[in-house]
Amino acid sequence: MTPNRPSETASSAHDRVYRSLRTRIMHGEIEPGAALTLRGIGKEFDVSMTPAREAVRRLVAEGALFLSTSGRVSTPELTHDRIEELAALRALLEVELASRALPRAHIALIDRLNTINGTVAEMAAKRDAVGYIRSNLEFHRTLYLRAQAPAMLAMAETVWLQLGPTMRSLYGRLRRTEPPQNHKLIIAALKAGDEPGLRLAVRSDVTHGLRLIAG
Repeated sequence: MTPNRPSETASSAHDRVYRSLRTRIMHGEIEPGAALTLRGIGKEFDVSMTPAREAVRRLVAEGALFLSTSGRVSTPELTHDRIEELAALRALLEVELASRALPRAHIALIDRLNTINGTVAEMAAKRDAVGYIRSNLEFHRTLYLRAQAPAMLAMAETVWLQLGPTMRSLYGRLRRTEPPQNHKLIIAALKAGDEPGLRLAVRSDVTHGLRLIAG
């Protein structure tokens, strides 16, 4: 059994493994249906089986990993109905977050969103799927933080987590080489203080690709 790193408690080892795996899954670094083993996780992160098991247990509870009756752990392969459900959740949560962020959308936020969107465009041009997903989520998270609604944002992040591997698969199907046009509409609506326009742009942005794959 691999020991934890020197001076690292089992609790901090578990948290380190959990956060790293969570980020990978959310950013689409792991394909849908990919199998993970406790032994493999323990070896990669240099931890014993207990922190690896606890990290996996948390991710299963969040819907980021699937545990079969035989004990196999994998990233979920989402059905069309499940993708449609998660797309609807994104629309509900993220439209509301954007709406709440609008009164606090100062010029520094708009400048930051433009900068991030430049990175999204760069990742799209490079065909870097993981970089694209990471920067796309950063765009949305940066906006939604201004809503000052942490419980709602946490729910949105759980949806992103469950969709991560599917978003990677979707990106490959769309063969996107340009950033989402709706990002420009989101920024324009923020500048204009246009709440109906912002709600429409966010809804279109978070559901368009998912509904193509579910349709």
